[in-house]
Amino acid sequence: MKFHSVPKKLALAFLFLAPVLISGIKANRFSPVLPTVSYYLPTDFRAEIRKVFVNRLYDSIHLHELGLQKNVLELAMKGFSKLVNNGKLNRDSILTIIDFSRSSREKRMYIIDLKNVELLFNSRVAHGKNSGMEYAQQFSNVMSSHKSSLGFYVTAKTYSGENGYSLRLQGMERNINDKAFRRSIVIHGAGYADDDFLQEKGILGRSFGCPAIPMENHRAIIDAIKEGSCLFIYSPNKKYLNLSTVLNG
Repeated sequence: MKFHSVPKKLALAFLFLAPVLISGIKANRFSPVLPTVSYYLPTDFRAEIRKVFVNRLYDSIHLHELGLQKNVLELAMKGFSKLVNNGKLNRDSILTIIDFSRSSREKRMYIIDLKNVELLFNSRVAHGKNSGMEYAQQFSNVMSSHKSSLGFYVTAKTYSGENGYSLRLQGMERNINDKAFRRSIVIHGAGYADDDFLQEKGILGRSFGCPAIPMENHRAIIDAIKEGSCLFIYSPNKKYLNLSTVLNG
């Protein structure tokens, strides 16, 4: 009877170790851009293996209890993997998800450390004033639209501007968010994203299209994700999901 259990154990061990071994082999190709990958990180591996990783991640940091649907994490990891493979990320262990399917009353920003399987921040985040009131429902890539843009971004450098300490974003999706840099769509702190504002007004305030975050922790959040990490802004918007150049390209 014991002989029958050995192949099964070996197979399970291979399932979890193979991505690590393959990542080590592929690391040389990305060495000018990415740090050495020495932990389980699905990049261009089979969708089944990536699903195993997503399930483990989702359960380990209790994302269900925090309101994030598993399919949103799956989409985020799919796009993240593509950006890694294309050499777009300098920081391949940080993934930020903003879930605009959720109310602005809820904490809908999730910053995940993939390497350590840890949720770094779960924060409130405001959307653009012309995207909707409580919910963000309309999106745009147009200058001066004051609407949020969906899709995948790579974080750039920080600066101090009109809204204080801020983080520039580079949109990675053609005709969806690729004008974000020119539109000055950045992550910054705002009083209208704080708990006090929410308690007084019932919903968060709104930005000119930027994902604005609470002043109390905006600097810590920006420092955690700056300079080359992946940001995914999600909505169950059929147009976006059909036209996304990252998810479908």
